[in-house]
Amino acid sequence: MKTLWIKAAVLSTVFASTAFYAQESVVLPNMNSNNKDAINTFEAPKDNSASFDGMKMKWGAAFTAQYQDIKHENDVNYTTNPTTAKLYPLKSGLQVPMANLYMDVQLADGIRLNVTSYMSSRHHNEFYVKGGYLQIDKLPFLKSDLVDRIMEKVTIKAGQFENNYGDTHFRRTDGGQALYNPFIENYIVDAFATEVGAEVYYRPAKNWVTMVGVTSGSIKGHVTTPATDADSGDATRSLSVYGKVAYDTKLDNDLRLRFSASGYHNPHNGGSGLTMYWGDRTGSNYQLVMETVGADVKTQAWSGRINPSFGGKQTSGMFNAFAEYKGLEFFGTYEIAKGRQLWETKDRDMSQFAADLIYRFGPSRNFFVGGRYNVVNLDSQFGTATAQKSTRSKNRQICSI
Repeated sequence: MKTLWIKAAVLSTVFASTAFYAQESVVLPNMNSNNKDAINTFEAPKDNSASFDGMKMKWGAAFTAQYQDIKHENDVNYTTNPTTAKLYPLKSGLQVPMANLYMDVQLADGIRLNVTSYMSSRHHNEFYVKGGYLQIDKLPFLKSDLVDRIMEKVTIKAGQFENNYGDTHFRRTDGGQALYNPFIENYIVDAFATEVGAEVYYRPAKNWVTMVGVTSGSIKGHVTTPATDADSGDATRSLSVYGKVAYDTKLDNDLRLRFSASGYHNPHNGGSGLTMYWGDRTGSNYQLVMETVGADVKTQAWSGRINPSFGGKQTSGMFNAFAEYKGLEFFGTYEIAKGRQLWETKDRDMSQFAADLIYRFGPSRNFFVGGRYNVVNLDSQFGTATAQKSTRSKNRQICSI
């Protein structure tokens, strides 16, 4: 197997994430906020004592603008490999800003609606709906004591939404929303997709969350004849099944620990392909990083990331650990996956490891410094590849009111 080593060294990056927000005048229970208060939050809470005092609507927005000054390099010897495309000659400059729009509605007691849209992004410059879903914590209209007791520990989520596979999607940059990611860009393999389906949450005890979900496996819907699998000969369009178990606790006022394990499986998708690792429609925040000469900012919108190309079949697992002590944070990720495209006959393997260390300080912890290490090993369609990314971050949140 040919081994290709790629290094992306972020030598100097200046990033201004400007988020304008005030204290929320409308607070909807059992939903995460869209502002700074949602930093280091994961699944939406469940408070059965939350009162209902009529339908309420809340609007929110997120805006981010970046200045990029990045150096990139690889280990290709262009003297012995003169036909290999050279990396794009990066220069410093401003990127096109991105913006999101949020609409949250409390429809009835225990029933809430969310619709999120991308107003502008690198890949889709036009207004584009990310997705929407219903979140059901109560079913009072059924007037059943048994159902009420079940719903004390159960939450149902249905629509087209961000799949809750792993914990990394809670800390990633999503279009104009960059408050939750200290490092500007996401992991090399970015597990994120918005698929049609449903998730059922069960909280068996304090600090525990379990979830099982079923989705279409793709960000697009299909009613056409599925493509045929080259290995099995099947022409089917299977649903994706995934799940999570998480434990999140505070040992005292200063120390918080969280551990989670997630799994995802789709045996065959004959539509446009599985999109768990290629479902971001906004684009990367590292423009043209690791791209070659002639690349286009919009067409090559996911610069710095790797797509494992598991479009026909995928089985994966992610394990996350989060620790927070006063202003010091650690977030770790270990992920393994196996899959292939429809036209391949053998599965390929992928593994990813990442570790983030952040220290937040200041009166409201608006300032922070941090470091990240991220490495991916992949049996690609063209040989074995290893990608590494190390990032040093010095960021400041602006206009925190």
